Order: sequence, then structure tokens, then C-alpha cells
Amino acid sequence: MNKRQVGTQYESMAVQYLTEAGYHILERNFRCRTGEIDIIAKDGAYLVFVEVKYRASAACGSALEAVDYRKQQSILRVAQYYMVSHGYGTQTNCRFDVVAIQGTEITLIQNAFGA
Repeated sequence: MNKRQVGTQYESMAVQYLTEAGYHILERNFRCRTGEIDIIAKDGAYLVFVEVKYRASAACGSALEAVDYRKQQSILRVAQYYMVSHGYGTQTNCRFDVVAIQGTEITLIQNAFGA
């Protein structure tokens, strides 16, 4: 499998995990000129932007470490564009979650970083 196929496989695992946790998936792989967000969902009153990271092992760092400041800024810009383009107001409650898949272990970090 190539990297995109592997990514799609683990994003599907994350979607299943989030759905079982009560999230309502709105979109997958939302793209615009400034970047991409893996999953956009609703969790209660929150609009949630989810980044999915996979690492087979911790040899090259953990999956959580891969969501660095630069990646966070990219996600924030795409989230702002999504909210404007889909008619969400500035009063919309939103948060940024990370689903880290390390080997076979899935970890959900809610509110992993802020705007």
C-alpha cells in the first residue's frame, strides 16, 4: 500500500472510533488552498476538527508529537475557512482533537490545542 492508502485505512479506523464515542461525522478530508483537515464532526454542541496521526512504533517519535505548532497553525487556518464557507458564526463552539494511532492503540485527545 502507498502512504495515501495507509492514511485512508487509519482515518477509517478513527472515524469508527469517533462514531462509537458519539461523534457525528460531517466530512472527511476537507481540503482548501491552505491545507487539509482529516475529519470534521459534531460532538454535542461542538464543531470538532480532528487530526489523525499514525505511527507503527515510537521509533521515529509518537503520533502525538507529529501534530507540532506548524501543523496546528495549518489546521487552524483550514478550520477558519471551513467555518466561513459553511456559514458557521464566530459564536460557534469548536475544538481541535487529535486521534493518535500508535501500533494498534488508539488515543483520543480532546481539545488537544486551542485557537
